Amino acid sequence: MRVSFTAPEHLRDQAVKLIAGAFLLPVALLGSASANEFRTAAVSVARVDWRAAAEQLKAEIGPDSAAASRFNFTPQRRFRPYDPRSLPAIVQLNGVTAALFTGISRSPVPVLLPFDTASYFADRAHGVPGTLSVGHYQSGFRTLDLFDAGPAGYSAQFALEPGKDAAEGLPPRTFIKPVEVQITGSLLTYDINDPEAGKGEPVKALAAQYPDLRRTVREGFVRYAFTKFGVPYVVSIQCLDSKPRAKRLACREASPIAERFIKSLRIVGGKPSRPRGYLASQPAERPATPSPDFTYRPSGAILPGTGYRGQPGHADFTVYSQIRFPLQGAPAYANSQSFLNWGDCFHRGRIPRPTGKGASYRCKSSDKKLVLDETAGENYAYPWQDNFCEARDFNVGQCAQGYGHQGQDIRPASCPQRHGNADRCEPNHFGVVAVRDGVLLRSPKQQAATLLVNTSAEHIRFRYMHMNPSMMDADGVLHGRRVNEGERLGLVSNYQDYPGGTTTHLHFDVQVFTREGWLWVNPYVTLIASYERLLGQRGREVAAEPVETPAGPPPDDVAKPEEAVEGSE
Repeated sequence: MRVSFTAPEHLRDQAVKLIAGAFLLPVALLGSASANEFRTAAVSVARVDWRAAAEQLKAEIGPDSAAASRFNFTPQRRFRPYDPRSLPAIVQLNGVTAALFTGISRSPVPVLLPFDTASYFADRAHGVPGTLSVGHYQSGFRTLDLFDAGPAGYSAQFALEPGKDAAEGLPPRTFIKPVEVQITGSLLTYDINDPEAGKGEPVKALAAQYPDLRRTVREGFVRYAFTKFGVPYVVSIQCLDSKPRAKRLACREASPIAERFIKSLRIVGGKPSRPRGYLASQPAERPATPSPDFTYRPSGAILPGTGYRGQPGHADFTVYSQIRFPLQGAPAYANSQSFLNWGDCFHRGRIPRPTGKGASYRCKSSDKKLVLDETAGENYAYPWQDNFCEARDFNVGQCAQGYGHQGQDIRPASCPQRHGNADRCEPNHFGVVAVRDGVLLRSPKQQAATLLVNTSAEHIRFRYMHMNPSMMDADGVLHGRRVNEGERLGLVSNYQDYPGGTTTHLHFDVQVFTREGWLWVNPYVTLIASYERLLGQRGREVAAEPVETPAGPPPDDVAKPEEAVEGSE
């Protein structure tokens, strides 16, 4: 079959994927694998128009400017779009900007940043001292917090300090902290079942520069997704879709900042590379030896009555990455910390109100018997239980009605207690480790630590919650630190806004890059597969817990985005 690629690049990618799917379809139909077979993720690969990138760079530098003399915009006579020698100007650009943005030539897509390349080179040509701050060229955004480039693309984070709004022509804002703006350009996009894909609104002020750009507010971020040179890019700011507050950035305040950021984007570097093929889903590797102990409920089988407005979970049998298990050792127990013993029922109310260790109660949404003792019952026992879509006030596009937990709660091997009458576990006894080689994304004092992984086959992020922020600060768990798989990041703790704000556990979640940006996906099966590798044994799936009818009326789950915080419970 021969295909003529005359359509825009993002449409060409879709055509390639459909053709690949056509060849794979008969195999899938003939396969005898069960419906819940663990499989790797399917990933689309962009085809980059590097000639268009070189032409834009030429326009940005100005062909008649003093800076233009530093660049050779004439490609080789025999143009090879994926040979860097065919685009000498891009190579020359990398030679200068690599000193400012380390590793920029590793990016297989054109790197767009809010950096005034033309002014920077013009100043160098006119002898302006090189000691002038790089931030001078970044449209009011301070020196970047993070820049990471690798075989999948690049990610960067900049911040706009408080008080700079008026100076930069932006509306004043109530939010008193720096606003962090993230951008990712990726060769890879994950093919997930996204109910919200393709939605959003155009932005008139940016339409000429980015005709396909769409603005959406979802999963706790305002996002601007667009295609340039055949590559998907997303600019995002974490915010609340509510009224502005001093400690909670409203999306209406974030949007003008994001749009200024996008208007300032210029080509800063990148390296052409040969095109790659579509990465099809494959059966995931798992140990053959059965475990005598490890059992788990099916993916999507959340505890009965714990979903948003009683909705079910989201079954997903994808192993998104072959990771190292995030706790240092086994055993470990993935389950609910909100709807099992000592759980707070996620503010749905307890019947009766428990008092004293061992007091029995239940959540209003379920007849399941619970006790006020974190060591008791299923908290530290198999089988594991999915809780990706348990009721929370957080946006999760793959969960019913768009609300859920965003990740999975994991308890460590045991529950040490200070004394015999204690009903809660003592924190900071069990190690938390990096699940892959990667780079950290975390500002000082933040509750979440995110690990960004960028390889030739995946572009994925892993977030860790509830470790103590002051301990993470002291240990250097901060922006830009590179860590190796298995390296300790911290200790399982109980921090949620303050020490003791939740039970002792690790919240772990996974985000993959799509044309809509970084989206949460169910980490449950990824964690099962990683735990099996840790044990060297294969777990056994057991039947889902029977659905029980609550004694009272269905829970009145009302999303309260103004109460949402940086991470999940």
